[in-house]
Amino acid sequence: MPELPEVETVRRGLAPALQGARLVRVDVNRPDLRWPFPERMAERLTGATVIALDRRSKYLLAHLDTAETLIVHLGMSGRMVVDDALRPGAFHRDAGWHPRHDHVVLHTDAHRVTFNDARRFGFWDLAPTDALDATRHFARMGPEPLSDGFHADHLIAAFRRKASPVKAALLDQRVVAGLGNIYVCEALHRAGISPTRKAGRIAPRRVATLVPVIRDVLAEAIEAGGSSLRDHRQADGSLGYFQHGFAAYDREGQPCPRDACDGTIRRIVQGGRSTFHCPVCQR
Repeated sequence: MPELPEVETVRRGLAPALQGARLVRVDVNRPDLRWPFPERMAERLTGATVIALDRRSKYLLAHLDTAETLIVHLGMSGRMVVDDALRPGAFHRDAGWHPRHDHVVLHTDAHRVTFNDARRFGFWDLAPTDALDATRHFARMGPEPLSDGFHADHLIAAFRRKASPVKAALLDQRVVAGLGNIYVCEALHRAGISPTRKAGRIAPRRVATLVPVIRDVLAEAIEAGGSSLRDHRQADGSLGYFQHGFAAYDREGQPCPRDACDGTIRRIVQGGRSTFHCPVCQR
């Protein structure tokens, strides 16, 4: 599933085509994805202007001049790709792309933005912009990891007396928004903290070190266009490249890349998800 860097990469790619643009036509080619589309979605979107394109956690947000916000979650395989309206099909289409999975198409005067989702685990929603934080998507969500609201005092307080492993704590969207399996594995490896350590048993000074590490990992991933392991594509259809710099994730059996560490990356299962870590340098 796309994590924060992948969604942010998509947002940045879509912004030149959608931000400030009027939606002159909206094609909705099926009644639902993971859940049914909002009532009269095509009608409510048609004619609206996108005031700003934003992101919250793993969600894309298109704020409209109709006082509503379009909420898009990419799910497991969702992609949003931009075509030049005069030259449709100009972006890169990989072998996994099939037109039958083009479920929503947004038309502006200059571009066409296609939402393609083979597995249909994504979803679209519409909510009043002034009540966005109260929706079921965001009501209990923690701070953005790249925002000023994510700081050492917040994380120390969130971890206090927490009996769950630190990896599970960081995946809890109520603690911090947008982190997923890949970047938690990478951040914990970079910080030298074992993913199995109970969050509440980690010294506050070590918890504090996670904040800049998480920010650095996310910033580097965004700069690289995210990680393309299976389905992620940027808005022009191209791949992300952060997967080539993984230190721990998906490197089972390979030497730990940390200087002076002679450990080997191992894979364990936590909460039904694969965790990759070095048992030698992560304590």
